[in-house]
Amino acid sequence: MKTVVSEKGQVTIPKALRDQLGLSTGTVLDFTSEKGRLIAVKEIGNDPFAKWRGRGRLPIGKNAAAYLKSIRDDYRGR
Repeated sequence: MKTVVSEKGQVTIPKALRDQLGLSTGTVLDFTSEKGRLIAVKEIGNDPFAKWRGRGRLPIGKNAAAYLKSIRDDYRGR
């Protein structure tokens, strides 16, 4: 696939490649050059769950399976 560099140095990434690579509005690309080739690497954003990992505490005496079972039983009215 070919594209043309604009007067401002901009290029349009063909839609087929954007879809294949998961590039959408706001995706950050890190550009480098290597042996005369332009290389763009998609930056992976922060993990949206990272700030919550490890914050939950299980009730004393229950493991995760027992806790989840008790919550499900409560929800079902048992």
